[in-house]
Amino acid sequence: METLRERKKQRTRDALLRSALELFVAQGYEHTTVDEIAESVDVSQRTFFRYFAGKEEAAFFLPRLTEAYYVEALRRRPPEEAPLEALRAAVLDSFDSIEQAIERYVPLELHMRAYKVIEATPVLHAAHLGRQSETEEEITRIVAEREGVDPDTDPRPRLLVALFGAVIRVTERHWSVGDDFGVAAIRDLTVAYLDQVGPALLGNWRES
Repeated sequence: METLRERKKQRTRDALLRSALELFVAQGYEHTTVDEIAESVDVSQRTFFRYFAGKEEAAFFLPRLTEAYYVEALRRRPPEEAPLEALRAAVLDSFDSIEQAIERYVPLELHMRAYKVIEATPVLHAAHLGRQSETEEEITRIVAEREGVDPDTDPRPRLLVALFGAVIRVTERHWSVGDDFGVAAIRDLTVAYLDQVGPALLGNWRES
C-alpha cells in the first residue's frame, strides 16, 4: 500500500511531467527551460532533477511507456501466429490499451500533441530514432525466440522487424503533420499502411 509520502512524490512527478509537456507544446522544446517547468509547479530546479535527468527524459517518459506496452503485447501473442501477424496484432492491441495508461499521467490529447513535438524537433527526433533502434533489437530477439531461430545467423527476424519498424515510422511521420490528435487516427493510419506492405513489395504498381 502506498504511503502518504509516496503519493506526494508521485503527484509532484506527474505535475512536473504535465507542466513540461504543456510548455513543450505551447512554446517548443528548445525554448523551454527546466527552470520554467519547475517554477510552473512551484518547486525548485533541484526538485525537478529528483524525478527527471533533464528535459529529454520528461519528453520521452510517455513514449517509453508506450514502447513497453508494445513489447509486452508482443510477448503475449499466441505462439502459433506468424511473425508479421504477431507484430501487427501487438501494435494494434497496444493502441487499444495504452489510452488508459497514459490518462493516469496526463490527458491523452496532451500526450499526442507532445508526441508531435518530438516528431518536429530535430534533437528529439534523432534521440527517438536511436531509442527505436534499441527497441527493434529487443523485438528482433523476441521474434527469433518465438520462431526458434538465431537472429545472429538467420537474417529473417531482423529484416522483418526493420521493415515493420519502417512502416511504423512512416505512419508516425505522416500522422504528425495532420490535424487529428486522436489515438484512433494513428491506429487507422497504421492499419492502412500495414495493409499496403504486401502490394508495395510484390505488386505491379503500374497496373490499374
